[in-house]
Amino acid sequence: MSCKRVEFTFSGNQVKEPVIFQLGHKFPVITNIRRAQIEDDLGWVVLELNGEIEAIDSALDWVRSLGIVVRSIEGDIVAGD
Repeated sequence: MSCKRVEFTFSGNQVKEPVIFQLGHKFPVITNIRRAQIEDDLGWVVLELNGEIEAIDSALDWVRSLGIVVRSIEGDIVAGD
């Protein structure tokens, strides 16, 4: 099992969509929200995604297809690593 840390940046109506919920149901990945800030029309969330690397990559491709910006993150954003 692999772990990948990523940041999603949402804008406009994307903020109101249950993207993380859908990601966990459409793909065999486990989501763990590490940090987030959501406002009316802009937001970001830092996630750990656990699963097989192929499933994680497919899930991230799906998120990008929705127009959400995905950025890889190194280290643990909460622990400060």
